[in-house]
Amino acid sequence: MPGFFSWISGLFSSKAPEPSTSEARLFNPAQHPPEAGQESNLQLAHQLEEHLFCWLLDAEPTELRNNLNSAAVTLGELLERLTSQHMEELPRQPLSLPMLMRALSDEATERQELTDIILRDPALTDQLLQVANSPYFRTSEHTIESVDQAVFMLGVNGIRNVISAAIMRPMMAARNSREALFAQRVWRWGLACARASEQVGRLRGADTSPLFMVGLLPALGYLTVYRELQRICKVLPDSPPPSPALIRHALARYQWMVCQLLANEWNLPPSYHALLMTAERPIPGKPHTPLADGMVIGTREVLRQARQRNLSEEDLGRIVQLSPDQISGIHALIKSMLQNHTQSSVE
Repeated sequence: MPGFFSWISGLFSSKAPEPSTSEARLFNPAQHPPEAGQESNLQLAHQLEEHLFCWLLDAEPTELRNNLNSAAVTLGELLERLTSQHMEELPRQPLSLPMLMRALSDEATERQELTDIILRDPALTDQLLQVANSPYFRTSEHTIESVDQAVFMLGVNGIRNVISAAIMRPMMAARNSREALFAQRVWRWGLACARASEQVGRLRGADTSPLFMVGLLPALGYLTVYRELQRICKVLPDSPPPSPALIRHALARYQWMVCQLLANEWNLPPSYHALLMTAERPIPGKPHTPLADGMVIGTREVLRQARQRNLSEEDLGRIVQLSPDQISGIHALIKSMLQNHTQSSVE
């Protein structure tokens, strides 16, 4: 199947050649020679990307390979906005974020100090309580009634994740019926990837503090590009709404670039940029990062729960650097999180 950046060959051939290994992809597993009759790790990763896009865009594979000759002007305008950093839909830095990042990174920060920072932002306070009580984060049957209670019950790591989600949730809420399904699915995907990345990091003894937020950034980046394309198509003369093939191509080509723009706009620490960079361009011979394997596992699990095509257990084990028991543990956690949301009407 054609992957993110193999669309050009797909215009002229029913079977695309294997994309260049130098291309930036969503998933970039270490490459090992496949056994006889097996697909390569890269091919498996590309298939997972294809399945993800079909689900996010509610489209058949053939729709994602439609001719893009008429979209050259749209893509050119998008690239111009990206390179000039004039993206109209790029979310600005949340006002409370710098203080929250400093407080959460300082082990000496007391619970009351963190609570006070959150309470200074009424919108964040409201979102935080909604997110903390949502099926994705709720830890008991008891409703969390206050910010202080949330900080106490969830702990530093738990409240850090809730803050990340609470900051991004309003940005990713659907604005209209046209984007409702895409926004809903990309949010669900982002949470699965963020939680999986954090769990992989914990298993490997890595610093997990940045992993949840960084794991959410690709989802926010996808919605940002989606909305920017809608804006561009509205102002260009005689331009129809963006097709699934156009959206898919734009997301695929610029996904990591937009993540870096977001990290810059939000003035995130260098460690966040480094995680994004190594996910896009892994260092040959080095172990997979928690973000890299977390994105694969999160994607696979969200597709499984949606009853979409994904990867078998055997194939998943070939493209992540985790033991079967470790994969099963993360699978159970993500499955529970997603099922809790499905069974509840709380968003």
